[in-house]
Amino acid sequence: MGRPKGVKNERPNRYWSKEAKYEFVRLIISGEVSAKDLARTNGMKSNGMLINWVKKYQEGGIEALENKRKPGNPLTKFQNRKALTPLEELQYENMKLRIENERLKKGYTTEEVMALRQRRSSKKNTKS
Repeated sequence: MGRPKGVKNERPNRYWSKEAKYEFVRLIISGEVSAKDLARTNGMKSNGMLINWVKKYQEGGIEALENKRKPGNPLTKFQNRKALTPLEELQYENMKLRIENERLKKGYTTEEVMALRQRRSSKKNTKS
């Protein structure tokens, strides 16, 4: 599930590098430390994450431990700024056209996309 929206956590999500993950996995596989003890000593709430790292390592080696970036919305980088450089304006326009192209490939018309946006915004504006 994840952290509820708006709830402040005592510490932010941790970032574990590929090398740090490998070190934990190596300790668990060699039997020097159990996953539960390792999780406890490093302040992790459960050992499930460590067990997943071990599985990923066994399936794909050290490269499988690489952090994957979530795509997110690339347009927000440009939409939240008032003044864009000429290069950024071109990048923004290029991204918009790529998104439009993908929608057309999937068979969406501009009218369908606008109707979908309208439905989403009307749901946000209604009180529940």
